[in-house]
Order: sequence, then structure tokens, then C-alpha cells
Amino acid sequence: MNKSLFARWRANFLTGLAVVLPGIVSVALLVWLFSTVAGITDTLLIFLPKTLTHQNHGEGPMYWYWSLLALMLATALVAVVGLLARNYFGKKMIEWIDTAMLRIPLLNKVYSATKQVNEAITSGNKSSFKTVVLVEFPRPGMHTLGFITSEQPQGLNANPAEKLVCVFVPTTPNPTGGFLVFVPEDNVTKLEMSAAEGIKYIVSLGSIPPEFMPPAGKVLNTSES
Repeated sequence: MNKSLFARWRANFLTGLAVVLPGIVSVALLVWLFSTVAGITDTLLIFLPKTLTHQNHGEGPMYWYWSLLALMLATALVAVVGLLARNYFGKKMIEWIDTAMLRIPLLNKVYSATKQVNEAITSGNKSSFKTVVLVEFPRPGMHTLGFITSEQPQGLNANPAEKLVCVFVPTTPNPTGGFLVFVPEDNVTKLEMSAAEGIKYIVSLGSIPPEFMPPAGKVLNTSES
């Protein structure tokens, strides 16, 4: 009888966990994302007295509704910057800011690299972070998902006759980190899935299979598209 009761309780618990866990994880991720972004956007309310915006008479953390207001203000400012960037005077202002940032020692290296990565992701280049591929990594016989970022710049190839592509191999379950590998074009297999599906597959530790799988032996040809 005790075994039967325990077995039923365990079955009910596991069923309930399967129903509740996705919601808990989603809410926790949303709260973490909000608190992380708020740590940056809260500074926009520096002109207000802390006794008004923070708990414990200004000694504690900021009230959540003030953080939400700061986030909304940051969103509005980004939209204004985008609006200015679409006219002549705004473009000139951005050029001046870029020139000033690139003249500051040390900071110019970080700014330049960040800008190049942002342009690569947001540009219309179809092969940049949008093509999901299968590569042998970390050793022959083992395969992992990756994203083509670009063709390898000239001068980095030990064998000029062999064409390589740059593949970013993200880690799981956190895809923001990973490895950059140079893979021969003939050894890269294109997968019939979107970048969103690839990220979802990586974050889920492979538990959410992609909707489409590549035909056997299909090899990516970066000259396509």
C-alpha cells in the first residue's frame, strides 16, 4: 500500500513538474533579464533623488517600477537615436561620435570590435550567423552545431588552395560563449533549419529536435544564395 501511494505521488509530482517547470524557467529567465538590463538603464534616473527611487530611504535597491520606467526611457532614447540616424544631421553626429571614440586609446579597440560584430549580425549578409551547419568538433568522428560567420580572411590559411569558412560553435546551454573554428568548406554540412531553431536546440541540451534534418551527404556551398 505504501509503495502504491508513493508511486502515485511520484507520478503526480513528475507530471506536475513537467507542467509547471517551463513556466517557472520562463519567469525566472525574464526576471533575470530584466534585472540585468535594469542594472544599466537605472543610471538614466540619476537626476532623481535616491530617497524617491530607492528603498530604505535611498540606501536599498531601486523600486521595480522605477526600474521599469528607466527601461522604457532607454527604449525611447534608442528609438530617438535611430530616428536621428536616418537623417543627414544625425548621420553626421554619429560620424563625429565614431571618430571621437576611435581616437581614445584602449577604448577604441573595444569600440571598434563591438561595432564590427554588431554590423556583421545586423547586416544583410545571409551567411553571417544565419546559416546553421554541422561540423566535426572537437575531434574527428564527433559532430556539433555551428553557425557560419564569414569566409576566412586571406592570410590565415596555411594551404591557400584549400578554401575555409569561419564557423562559430556555441556552448550549451549558454550559447553566448563558444569557439571560432576554421573548417574546410568541403567538410561543412548545411542543416535545413533556421538560426532560431539551432539556438533552441542548443539551449535545450538537444531535447527539442529541429523540424528539418539535412539530406545525407549534403555539403554547404557558400556561393549559393
